[in-house]
Amino acid sequence: MMLSAEITLYPLQDDYLPVIKAFLEQLKEKGAVTFQTFPTCTVMMGDYDLVLKTIGEMMRWSHETHGKGVFVVKFLPGYEAL
Repeated sequence: MMLSAEITLYPLQDDYLPVIKAFLEQLKEKGAVTFQTFPTCTVMMGDYDLVLKTIGEMMRWSHETHGKGVFVVKFLPGYEAL
């Protein structure tokens, strides 16, 4: 099943833009799912299990690399957003 997920990262630090840019670069290097960035979010799309796995790995990477942050995610199962 296809899954689209809209994800927004709110790093809990004053200098937040480098953290967001690093997150997007890491996502690009993974190359596991299709994604597109927008001013306030990133939309990820692909196989249901792969999208969920990628989100989990990216959240872990972000926490281990940059510390605390808030993630807001909306899931749209069975919908191709891109």
